[in-house]
Amino acid sequence: MSDLGTSLDSRDDVTRRGLRILGRGMSEQRGMFSLATVGSLVYGALTVADAWVLGWATDHVIRPSFERGDLVTGSAVIAVLLFISVALLRALGVIARRLIGGIVFYRLMADYRRRVTRKYLQLPMAWHGRHPTGQLLSNANADVEAAWGVMMPLPMAVGVVAMLVTAIVAMLLADVVLTIVGLVIFPLLFLINVFYQRWLSPRVTRAQSLRGVVSSVAHESFDGALVVKTLGREAEETERFDRVNRELRDANIAAGRIRSVFDPMLEALPNLGVLLVIVLGVDRVLSGATQPGDVVQVAYLFTVVAFPVRAFGWVLGELPRSVVGWDRVDSVLAAEGSMPYGDAALPAGGAVRLGAEHVDTGYDGSRVLCDLSFTVEPGRVVAVVGHTGAGKSTLTDLLVRLRDPEEGRITLDGVDVRSLSHDALASSVALVPQSTFLFDDSVRDNVTLGADVTDAEVWDALRTTQADGFVAALAHGLDTQLGERGTTLSGGQRQRLALARALVRHPRLLVMDDATSALDPDVERRILTALARQTADGSGPTVLVVAYRKATIALADEVLYMSQGRIADRGRHDELVATSSAYRDLVDAYDQAREANL
Repeated sequence: MSDLGTSLDSRDDVTRRGLRILGRGMSEQRGMFSLATVGSLVYGALTVADAWVLGWATDHVIRPSFERGDLVTGSAVIAVLLFISVALLRALGVIARRLIGGIVFYRLMADYRRRVTRKYLQLPMAWHGRHPTGQLLSNANADVEAAWGVMMPLPMAVGVVAMLVTAIVAMLLADVVLTIVGLVIFPLLFLINVFYQRWLSPRVTRAQSLRGVVSSVAHESFDGALVVKTLGREAEETERFDRVNRELRDANIAAGRIRSVFDPMLEALPNLGVLLVIVLGVDRVLSGATQPGDVVQVAYLFTVVAFPVRAFGWVLGELPRSVVGWDRVDSVLAAEGSMPYGDAALPAGGAVRLGAEHVDTGYDGSRVLCDLSFTVEPGRVVAVVGHTGAGKSTLTDLLVRLRDPEEGRITLDGVDVRSLSHDALASSVALVPQSTFLFDDSVRDNVTLGADVTDAEVWDALRTTQADGFVAALAHGLDTQLGERGTTLSGGQRQRLALARALVRHPRLLVMDDATSALDPDVERRILTALARQTADGSGPTVLVVAYRKATIALADEVLYMSQGRIADRGRHDELVATSSAYRDLVDAYDQAREANL
């Protein structure tokens, strides 16, 4: 019994929360929702008026015409004009209700998709790392749609209250006895709707939750297509997707079974009411207690009044799905950990001086960087070297502000990066990660990403990154479409385009996290030499490169050797080889491992 009580309380809570979501939607789109409701009120009132016209035509046109044996012309013209007028006005009500109701729905969806997207951009990368990409896509798409799907039938449900009240009043005025007899049906309709929604609610809730799971699994499989293919995991991934897909199928079927039982009952009961009214109405007409037009009017109104009950059923049926969608959307909007930007700008001109002052940070309580301090002078090319887990990639995240340090600060020309405006930081710092992402777009658009950059500047960046040759050889040059993730290119070609994407913005600090790992050593040397030449003549950025190959490291002006989250040593490569056995062993191990993999 306690389980049943808990279940009912849970469903009541879903209804209450769903009503709060409705209130939020109506409040946020107050003007348009009011217009949609007015359209629904017009539709409801004129539907009842249509029943009155039908009854009037029965008594003043149809019945007298049968009795006289010819058409009562004047009354027939009036009836036709009344039918046309009511039909036209009712059509306007339908248009207003559906069109403006749709506008309310799509406006709310668009607004909340923008809110979710803005929140994604505000949240730090650490938050994104804890949430699967498929789930985030579902939050911004299917969950937003589910949250506000209830708004589509809502104006109709609110507006038809007037239809319900007006219809009952009109029926009572036409024939009290027939109305009372017919209205016995409506308590039954109400009770059936209540049980319908209580049984349907948990099944719809589960189905909506599983939609997000299916989206997450599918996206993860597509994202890891290379791993799946190369390790022969196609059958296992297919089974994993099939398993959650079957769960979603079963949840939808369970909801469909409930609908298949209750929908026929909800359709049949009003028709039984109409049949009962007609049977009793014939007897009352024969006895002289009522007029045929009144019977026709009441019978027609019963078919009309059943509609508002169904409309409320549609709204109640959408509430559980709306609550689940809203909870998932709200979990994003309520997420904490935003990284607000300041309004400071950097001093104008040239490469920047990079500094780290007593930086401490970590993950889940473990220290990754510990009291890290260093300075890189403007225009220098500095290599960062260290064992796996030394904190190199974490450092690059801090430099471009993908995350903030827990202690200490990162500075550019003495300015804390946390105080810089978004535009100042984005225009001054560029990161080229090891894993390169290219869009399913042209070479030009992949390099510029919408920036106001000329083709001449694009070609200059491509020449610096040794990419101009293969781009010129492509079928359409800069206009060549690369395909999703740039799958038509080699790994080295993708890395060179990613580097050109960074350079075309003329950054003042360029951070490369093993961004040349897929390049031929000679190509890598030419790129780094070109960058060093630019920094030497004052036109290039300060460059910090996380490096593994000895040839790459040797090209740097200076090396920062990291160990256990600190700068263990620094100096030129040849100096460190001579003075630090730990450093020498590490770079030798890098080269030995690379040669073993060739």
